[in-house]
Amino acid sequence: MDEYPRISTISSADTNKAIATLAAAFVADPLFRWIYPNAQNYLDAFPKLIRAYCGSGIAAGTAFSDAGLSGACIWLRPGDNADDEAAAAVCQATIEADRLETFIGIMEQMDRYHPHDEPIWYLPVIGVDAADQGKGIGSALMKHALQLCDEQGTRAYLESSNPANISLYERHGFAVVGQIQIGSAPPVHPMIREKR
Repeated sequence: MDEYPRISTISSADTNKAIATLAAAFVADPLFRWIYPNAQNYLDAFPKLIRAYCGSGIAAGTAFSDAGLSGACIWLRPGDNADDEAAAAVCQATIEADRLETFIGIMEQMDRYHPHDEPIWYLPVIGVDAADQGKGIGSALMKHALQLCDEQGTRAYLESSNPANISLYERHGFAVVGQIQIGSAPPVHPMIREKR
């Protein structure tokens, strides 16, 4: 394997493979497994939620993977927005009522942290299949997209739903700007990377 995994744009033909990689990467994510504690429900619902919320990044050419699709990320470029309406419909259909209200509250707070007053690159999801973690794929994915941010002179924003990933994001220039904690749900940490 090369020292630095080669990163390329995910083609629309590889959409299902990329979303399957992300589902494998998030299988132990604290927040998403709190939302979907049942394994079958998670495996059915998580891909639908990702496709609904930010799948447009694949069509827009702002989703990237390594050559083997062991890791993937979907970015939304400045001016593109996540599809909150489509995601809400998936949530209504797939999240148990006792957790749905809490998750809606989390999403509302995430929106408050998300900068809306300037162009910004938004990273809704990045992940590497557990079988391939520790090989530099996540860092390579991050570097690839952040180069676009730097070329355009824009900030970048994400929410970390797994505290174990915060140090990776910090190494790439992101800083925690808050914590979202509602009820028994695991905390979410909004993070911003300033212009370079």
